Amino acid sequence: MKITSVEEVVKIVKSGDRVFLQGAAMTPNELIDALCERHQELENVELISIHTEGGAKYTQEPYSNAFRLNSCFVGGNVRKSVNTLKADYIPIFLSEIHRLFYEGVFPLDVVVVQVSPPDIHGYCSLGVSVDVALPAVRSGKKIIAQINPYVPRTHGTGIVHVDDITLACEVNRPIHEHEPQPISETDHKIGRNVATLIEDGATLQMGIGNIPDAVLTNLTNHKDLGIHTEMFSDGVLPLLKSGVITGKLKAVKRGKIVSCFAVGSRKLYDFIHDNPICDFRDAAYTNDGARIRRNPKVTAINSAIEIDLTGQVCADTIGSYQFSGVGGQMDFIRGAALSKGGKPIFAISSVTKKGVSKIVPFLKPGAGVTTTRAHVHYVATEYGMVNLFGKNLKQRARALISIAHPDHKEMLEKAAFERFNGSLIKS
Repeated sequence: MKITSVEEVVKIVKSGDRVFLQGAAMTPNELIDALCERHQELENVELISIHTEGGAKYTQEPYSNAFRLNSCFVGGNVRKSVNTLKADYIPIFLSEIHRLFYEGVFPLDVVVVQVSPPDIHGYCSLGVSVDVALPAVRSGKKIIAQINPYVPRTHGTGIVHVDDITLACEVNRPIHEHEPQPISETDHKIGRNVATLIEDGATLQMGIGNIPDAVLTNLTNHKDLGIHTEMFSDGVLPLLKSGVITGKLKAVKRGKIVSCFAVGSRKLYDFIHDNPICDFRDAAYTNDGARIRRNPKVTAINSAIEIDLTGQVCADTIGSYQFSGVGGQMDFIRGAALSKGGKPIFAISSVTKKGVSKIVPFLKPGAGVTTTRAHVHYVATEYGMVNLFGKNLKQRARALISIAHPDHKEMLEKAAFERFNGSLIKS
């Protein structure tokens, strides 16, 4: 590995190349920005990534004339561009993105990552974003890296040897952080409702945000919980410290937190650094349904943008507007459903910040069905929790209306009455 300036490193990229960008907290922004500065001498460079942090200059004029994003998961920094002609989105499960690289669907010319300094054996860590970065590193023709002492060294499989890195530069700044936000009373109510479903010895999957954190704050009296998830954040730390999370009843990686990425505060990253309890793997490992279901009582907690009266879940679009991505929702919803004693859960507020009902008669025109109604079991709002498993269409409608916001129940009752020709079986 040769260490040089950031400007020299990005000269490896040529016109017509397909370039992978590592994402989440590990987004290599110094290399990305330097690459964007070459926009006048490059053309037709395709960028592949999942969610990234930072300004994403490549989606803005004049840089977007040289670069085109093909995103496998849409974050806020690229959302506007993905919904224009300048960029696009690939609907794909997180568990299958590695196949794009390994099977030659998207052969990668250059892989751009951020790593820790090498250890005494010459291995750098991919830090807290192993997810699809590991298969990119293993399949890409050339790897360029920014080496950063702030990158946590993670245990697991997220490593790359210095001999495999073509060129590197050195940076010295904290990786991206997300501090926990205050939890509202609505979120606390949802958290309490979901917590009643979680049994001692359950294996949890959860995401980032106020509702997952609200659920975790209501688990202080539980015992021997485990973590097998695609990502985790600060909410798990108090439960680890108090001994609620032990992982000793898990079937896969007993006693360990299994994840493919993490996003949170500096406190979280300090906990993860060189901690053998944390086992970071690629998404093909963490999100493999056959592996997920081996754990006991897998409880998968996911969110939705809207749910229709039959249980169809839209979690990645607002109508035809691409908001996020398919991600790993279906991987864990199905894995939980097939786990012995497992519970797939959708936890949502009953309305948006603007007061619009999230339980709707029909999904918006153009909306994507992220999770089919046949896969949906538990749905929780601040007004209660229902289980749709085994319920027919009319019973599902009645159940979902029962946990809708009071201001919208009359509208939903009327819509259900019309949809089912005046017949609605009471649950």
